[in-house]
Amino acid sequence: YPNPFNPATKIRFAIPSSGNVKLTVFNELGQTVAQLVDGFLNNGSYEVDWNAGSFSSGVYYYKLESGEFVETKKMILNK
Repeated sequence: YPNPFNPATKIRFAIPSSGNVKLTVFNELGQTVAQLVDGFLNNGSYEVDWNAGSFSSGVYYYKLESGEFVETKKMILNK
């Protein structure tokens, strides 16, 4: 939130059980541009800020991985 954004956004997510979590941002080519979370988190709700001020306008994706759960969502950077 917000989406589209300029130049920063907040990624909100909830983890139902404690465990290792990865939150990665990719560009349209599938290249990793940011690793926002990579470690153990307790169950609960989280909010992570991503400032894309040094990136060009376009479509980006974030992938949340937690145990067996994997979710990918689209973000639009509009400068």
